[in-house]
Amino acid sequence: MRTTVRRHLGKVVAGAAIATAATAAMIAITLPGTAGAEGNGNGSGGAGSAAAGQGQARTDGTGADGSGTDGTGAVGPGVVAAAPAEGAKGKGRDPLTDDEIARVERIAADRTLMRSAEDVEGDHGPQTLSVDLAEPDTDEIDDPAAPRRAEVTYYDYTDDTLVSRTVNLDTGKVEDTRSGRGVQPPLSKDENTEAAKLLIADPLGAGLRADYQDATGKPLTSPDQLQLSSLVYRAVKGAQPAAFDQCGTHRCVRLLLKVKNGPWIDTRSLVIDLSTRKVASLTR
Repeated sequence: MRTTVRRHLGKVVAGAAIATAATAAMIAITLPGTAGAEGNGNGSGGAGSAAAGQGQARTDGTGADGSGTDGTGAVGPGVVAAAPAEGAKGKGRDPLTDDEIARVERIAADRTLMRSAEDVEGDHGPQTLSVDLAEPDTDEIDDPAAPRRAEVTYYDYTDDTLVSRTVNLDTGKVEDTRSGRGVQPPLSKDENTEAAKLLIADPLGAGLRADYQDATGKPLTSPDQLQLSSLVYRAVKGAQPAAFDQCGTHRCVRLLLKVKNGPWIDTRSLVIDLSTRKVASLTR
C-alpha cells in the first residue's frame, strides 16, 4: 500500500466542519480610476484637448508613449486582463481542472459502486462529497515529475459508509480504496438541499414555513428560496431523545437557514437524519 502524508480516513476534519458554518466575506477589488480621462465638464479644453495634441491615449491604459498615462500625466482607465483558459490537464501541484475532476469521478465510480451504492436521494450511485488533489507519496514530495493523483470521497447511503479512492491521473487507474463507518465529513451542497426539502415537507417544518411567510409574504415551497449551510450532528449518549441515537453512524444534519436577502430562521432544535429521511426535534 502506498505510504502517504494524507490524513487518516478515520480522523474528523474539524476545521472543515467549522468552515461550513461560517459566512463568506465579500472582498472588494478597486480598479484604477478614470479621473482625467474625460473632459472637464464644460465641453472645452481639459485633458481631452491636451491629449489630442500629444497623441491619442492607448486603449490598454498606457499613453501613446507607453508611459502608463494618457499623455497629460493623468492615469488612464484600468484594464482587467481576462483569466487564462483552463487546460484539460494541470501540472505538478496545480489545482485539478474541470476536465480532470470529471474524468476522476468517472474512473472512481466504477460499475460495481454505481450498482450497489445509493446517493442522498436514493438513486443509484454514491453521493460525491469531494474531489481533491491528493498529497504525494513521501518519496515523491520533492520530485517535480511525480504523478498527479486525485482523492475522491463518496458517501454510500445503503450502509452509511464513507468511501475514499485515490486515482492516478497519469495512468487513469484507481490505486487505493479505503472505506469506513462513523466518519462524517461536512455535507455537500446536494445533501444540504435534500435536508432542506425534507424539513420543508415535514410537520416539524411548520414553524420554518410560518417564519418564512411572515418575513416575505410568500409561501416556502423550495430550498431554492433559502440560503443553506449546515453542521453535522452527532449523538451524545443520553443527551438527546432516542430518535438521535444513531446520529454519527447515520448521516444527520442541523441546518442553518437564512431567507435570501432576508433574516435568519432558527431551526437548530431540529435534526434531519438523511439516512432514514426523518426529522426529529431535540426538545421533544
